[in-house]
Amino acid sequence: MKNSYDAVIIGSGPNGLSAAIHLAQGGFSVLVIEGRETIGGGMRSGELTLPGYVHDICSAIHPLGLASPFLRSLPLEEYGLSWIHPEAPLAHPLDNGSALIINHPIEETAAGLNSDGRAYRDLMKPLVENWEQLLEDILGPFPLPPKHPFLLGRFGLKALRSASGLATGLFSGERARSIFAGMAAHSMMPLEQFTTAAIGLTLGVLAHAVGWPIASGGSQNIADALAAYLGYLGGEILTGHVVTSQDEIPPTKNVLFDLTPRQILDIIGEAIPSDYKRRFSRYRYGPGVCKVDWALDAPIPWKAAEIGRAATVHVGGTMEEISAAERAVWKGVHPERPFVLLAQQSLIDPERAPPGKHTAWAYCHVPHGSSQDVSRQIEEQVERFAPGFKDCILARSVFSAEQMEAYNPNYIGGDINGGVQDIQQLFTRPVFSLNPYVIPTRRRSTNMKLYICSSSTPPGGGVHGMCGYHAARAVLKNY
Repeated sequence: MKNSYDAVIIGSGPNGLSAAIHLAQGGFSVLVIEGRETIGGGMRSGELTLPGYVHDICSAIHPLGLASPFLRSLPLEEYGLSWIHPEAPLAHPLDNGSALIINHPIEETAAGLNSDGRAYRDLMKPLVENWEQLLEDILGPFPLPPKHPFLLGRFGLKALRSASGLATGLFSGERARSIFAGMAAHSMMPLEQFTTAAIGLTLGVLAHAVGWPIASGGSQNIADALAAYLGYLGGEILTGHVVTSQDEIPPTKNVLFDLTPRQILDIIGEAIPSDYKRRFSRYRYGPGVCKVDWALDAPIPWKAAEIGRAATVHVGGTMEEISAAERAVWKGVHPERPFVLLAQQSLIDPERAPPGKHTAWAYCHVPHGSSQDVSRQIEEQVERFAPGFKDCILARSVFSAEQMEAYNPNYIGGDINGGVQDIQQLFTRPVFSLNPYVIPTRRRSTNMKLYICSSSTPPGGGVHGMCGYHAARAVLKNY
């Protein structure tokens, strides 16, 4: 370690590493400090069940990783990262034994939605055709004016609505409503809330524009590639060091926290003005997740064989069922039939399991801070659409929401999204500010400039690194 740095980043998630890279590109000497022995935050992988079975501990499917304006500008392929695309981005089974499939071509997807095919095509096609410009704006920092206001306006007219309202207004049939509800349920909010349509639209656009890929060998390889490129730029990483106070931060002019507001207050709250500290303390966290990983003796035996074309499967049935499950979680109830997000990476990546064996990854939303193991409910939902699934299980690993936070303190109450992303916190993360990445300090309390670069800032959750990139730009602008 050097005696001092131009910038120190606390946390090595996608945003912390992205911030460090952009600062290093700007000529800064940077140090990333990670509390755990392994870098990556939500991008870690490990053998959670049996030897030879590689599981993604949090993030698994990466449309934003591939589409991110910042990440796709980096030469990560030269540092070991490769993407694997399934034949179809997404599958959604129904009780009649069929499955809805999101195919890359919009026309193929529309053809499977019966009478709603034209409405789906009209909804998605203009956005998919201009996806790069759209991503520039929706992943841009707030409140800068959009670069493509007419395109963003077209998106916003639908995106700021509730997912259930948009789906029932546009689609008359169960199939289109169900598949849109599944994409929107990634929001971790009741589908009746405003802005949930934005999540469904964004994920749908990415499915057609770039796909929903996985990282070859595991999500850890994204973190490792970012770290290797940072090393090439001269950046340093220190692991196994938990920062608990300002005194533990090496001498530096700038500190960027890839942490949530609650953790930042614990570390450096005394340096923050009382008004800002009060607003910081009001930041709201959302539901948690209960996560299950399986080592399997065979592929999941879906009733609909075409589900094997997709790495991602939304298990939850109709829009009404998905809506009821997400609404129950928001009210503090563990639904008996949860909406399950499932990935079957080993179908397209043989590195994930021994020859002839398989892995699967799944989670459902649960009330904030839940300690309950709901793996039974998750497995019964999968069995519902894949009879015989339970007989394939060789071993399982379960993280309750409480255990998710213990594993990664950024997941407050098991919230993997860095805080609620509803209409109140969509544009005001972590507080309303013309520069949300800057943390003001008391006079004489510290000589360091403080910044927040986590998913608790715009544009929010996901492995895209844009929060870190925008925070790094704020540092460079103020330097």
